[in-house]
Amino acid sequence: MPQITAIKETKKGRLALFVDDEFVFSLDEETFADADLHVEDEVDAWRLEELRRKSDTRKAVDRALDILALRDHAAGELYQKLCRKFDPHSAAAAVARAEELGLLNDESYARRRAAELLRKRKSRREIAADLNAKGVDRDTAAAVLDELFSAPEDGEGDSPELAAAVALIEKSYARKLAEGKRPQVMAALARRGFPHGVIREAVDRFAGEADGGEY
Repeated sequence: MPQITAIKETKKGRLALFVDDEFVFSLDEETFADADLHVEDEVDAWRLEELRRKSDTRKAVDRALDILALRDHAAGELYQKLCRKFDPHSAAAAVARAEELGLLNDESYARRRAAELLRKRKSRREIAADLNAKGVDRDTAAAVLDELFSAPEDGEGDSPELAAAVALIEKSYARKLAEGKRPQVMAALARRGFPHGVIREAVDRFAGEADGGEY
């Protein structure tokens, strides 16, 4: 049976295991202490793999906490990032631990992210694509977007998406409209995900006339 022949502390404070005089992997201090390992202990292959997985999971949890200390993440986004360095099991366990600690809440994350993108004059379609890329599930994203893009309760004022389109024209396309480049502006807004009705109404405010044309 394989035997532990040496245990050496690494520069990073981990414990390197040598089995039959060959390095196999290193363990964090907590996993090592829990395992109660000693030189000359005999260990089965399955036991070594179990220890490796436990240590990798602890490393993944530490990495998850470092990532979340920089900014909020959706659970799916965090999982994708962790999978770049860890196996799926360790990544999933780290995400679960972050959820247990109350550090992940996809609904709150999606609400903040969507509001931020709307302030940047993004269309509903663009925001939905962004949330999907961040790993927010479709049902959560749809609920957040329905809430964000709901019409004003008093029926007055622009809808959020129309207001975003108008602000975008003011910032980026007003000169083109003044030069008579209405079709180009409408096409640009369509590429950014704004629906036809919103585009036409927003452009009409600057063009001074509603031609009802298609783009």
